Amino acid sequence: MPSFSVILPTFNRNVTVREAVDSVLGQTLADYELIVIDDGSTDDTAAIEQEYGSRLKYIRQENRGVSAARNTGVRVSSGDWIAFLDSDDLWLPEKLARQADYIASRPDVIIHQTDEQWIRKGRRVNPGRRHLKREGNIFIESLELCLISPSAVVMTRDCFDRYGPFDENLPACEDYDLWLKITKDEWIGLVPEQLVVRRGGHPDQLSSRYRGMDRFRVYSILRLLSEQGETLDPGYSAQAFSMLIKKSTVLLDGAKKRGRLDFADRLEEIMAVLSAGGHEFGDTGFLLTGPDWAD
Repeated sequence: MPSFSVILPTFNRNVTVREAVDSVLGQTLADYELIVIDDGSTDDTAAIEQEYGSRLKYIRQENRGVSAARNTGVRVSSGDWIAFLDSDDLWLPEKLARQADYIASRPDVIIHQTDEQWIRKGRRVNPGRRHLKREGNIFIESLELCLISPSAVVMTRDCFDRYGPFDENLPACEDYDLWLKITKDEWIGLVPEQLVVRRGGHPDQLSSRYRGMDRFRVYSILRLLSEQGETLDPGYSAQAFSMLIKKSTVLLDGAKKRGRLDFADRLEEIMAVLSAGGHEFGDTGFLLTGPDWAD
């Protein structure tokens, strides 16, 4: 049984997925299995099964989105630790080795990540201060935006089983959703070395395909409060309510500006419940298929 199961979902990225695969196979630590989940690609991604042979496990499924692909990968995996790599990102050769060292030194920490390099349209860029990785209890900071990167994180299988799986209803921000569930309870570790190359700025990114992304984050916070609001730490609950009002207000202003009145009416209903301090928000599924305007 390997120490790490590396789950690599992909859809129509026949070039970058090979680069991602090569970055895993180039790890200095060999105690892992690599599982590539082809989420219904229509390019020549399937050829990697023959190209790489026994060096990876290739699974093809109908196109169901990145959450379903990651969940499939975890189900068929066997490692003690779950690692993810997006098919447009890369690992540096020492990534898993350094994380194995961290695990040995901090056996009490069930989830941690490394730092990362950012590449946008082929050029190195520096992340803003609010994006900087940190360790500790980061639930409050995570309400604003993702502070854990799928390509940088590893977690115990028990951690994933306890807080997962990824929500397959979410077309984007599925990682944000899972990180909230985890960070409300768990201390997040950090290897402060840039061992992941995070490549962005290309048109097939989910952030490019879906606009008005905060509607998915609103959905996640609403669900968390609906399902666990009564048991959530009071300070966390107050911060979650505050962030919901902030993000919903931005969405509401955008909806009114663009004449999305039905969407605006639903948001106002939610905000009325928030203002009354309630946790029963009704059907929030409309947030998953909302308007295609930017925040």
